[in-house]
Amino acid sequence: MTEYIGLDVSMKETAISIRREGKRIWRGKCASDPAVIAELIRKRAPIVKRVVFETGPLSVWFYHALRAERLPAICIDARHAKAALDMAANKTDANDADGLAHLAEVGFFREVRVKGFDSMLARTLVAALTRLVRMTTELSNQIRGIMKTFGLVVPAGKGSTF
Repeated sequence: MTEYIGLDVSMKETAISIRREGKRIWRGKCASDPAVIAELIRKRAPIVKRVVFETGPLSVWFYHALRAERLPAICIDARHAKAALDMAANKTDANDADGLAHLAEVGFFREVRVKGFDSMLARTLVAALTRLVRMTTELSNQIRGIMKTFGLVVPAGKGSTF
């Protein structure tokens, strides 16, 4: 007997649903922390086959943290899951988690490839640097524009300190 788990992840709380042999055996909520979730899964579902959650802002962290906890984490396409979850009559976090667990059990999902932690770190740092350079340029141009109003013309820096 294997268990299938659906996680409806949000910033503060994660709704969890555990299914076995076509029936929900447990449903609840806990803090959105992969370590807490892994502990709960080990306690409630010792023979877990799939832990499914949708793509979102926390999905990279959850994926890598749950995999580090040796859980079979699978991140699925949120748009694909939405089509299946929208059929539920009562849309709640708990029902979404149950729907995700059901998708995990029947195998009706589209897994997405989660980038490696190192590549995500590099991508994040490059994006932050790009944004900071853009903000610095915008601020310098704004100050130049304001100073022109008072007759002070500041030449373009062209790489030097403003």
